[in-house]
Amino acid sequence: MASATFLLFAAFLGLVQPLYGFVPPSGALRSHLQLHATTTASGFDLKGYMAERLPQVEKALDASVQSADANTDHIVEAMKYSLLAGGKRVRPMLVFAAAELFGASVEKAMPAAVAVEMIHTMSLIHDDLPSMDDDDLRRGKPTNHVVYGEDTAILAGDALLSEAFRHPAAELPKLGVPAEAALEVIVRLGDAVGAFGLVGGQIKDLECEGRSDVDLDDLRWIHTYKTAVLLKASVTAGAIVAGASPEDVKNMEVYADSIGLAFQVADDILDVTATSEELGKTAGKDQDQDKATYPKLMGLDGARAEAKRLMDQAIDSLSSYGEEAEPLRAIARYIVERKN
Repeated sequence: MASATFLLFAAFLGLVQPLYGFVPPSGALRSHLQLHATTTASGFDLKGYMAERLPQVEKALDASVQSADANTDHIVEAMKYSLLAGGKRVRPMLVFAAAELFGASVEKAMPAAVAVEMIHTMSLIHDDLPSMDDDDLRRGKPTNHVVYGEDTAILAGDALLSEAFRHPAAELPKLGVPAEAALEVIVRLGDAVGAFGLVGGQIKDLECEGRSDVDLDDLRWIHTYKTAVLLKASVTAGAIVAGASPEDVKNMEVYADSIGLAFQVADDILDVTATSEELGKTAGKDQDQDKATYPKLMGLDGARAEAKRLMDQAIDSLSSYGEEAEPLRAIARYIVERKN
């Protein structure tokens, strides 16, 4: 994987790079049908909110990765295989919800939304590798390395990570986002990947496998960086693109820390209560690998109570905002109440 210094340097250069060509995409709505918890107590229709934005996300993701030469056809195919495999697209929706809260459009926030989904997809490709979680099912399909081989899967993930920096660097200024704000988004994306990000969380997770002395502090550290950090990058990117104040960006960080941990608690619960067909990935994998999980350390009822506590904490952090923050509140509820 390229060094953080190189990635940030490349991202900075991308601020003045030209836009690559785009072609009309085909996009899919498959994963939207899996959305269960959709209406809040205030009547907000999260299903409708996501349905309106999902085709735009799929179109932008498809257009963001194109082969410009026959020599790149194979790697681009592998990249798009995972990038366009469906999924809930929670991270792009968080980008939009935060951007719209502070007055920006979906169009203006789209490059940041594409970037976080590219990073998320990279993390899934690499997590599924035999040297990591060794899984052969993701989003109801064979994992990338099963289809394309381990070597191509590693490189597809690397290429998506590189593109996740280039894309917003090139596109955000074209949409009127000041260069300083675009660069801040890129720096936050870099922070989300490194030692105090996805990589650090994954390393700690691997180190804790099979250990009997793992406690809740260890578990929270793992998932603050393995899971919550990219959700934080999502909501703060949306806020920054919209020109939110430093205080508002900080409020988004507090919200994201809570929903990020809640997301992982819910994932751990689903791993022991749902089937592989419901999840679209192998159920019971955490137990098979003797991973530290919230149900393992707190019991199933305790984990459910923790998920609700974190959800309530996230919603409370938005108390200073009005109805415009309802999408963020609804996503917090959905993260905990979802079925896959």
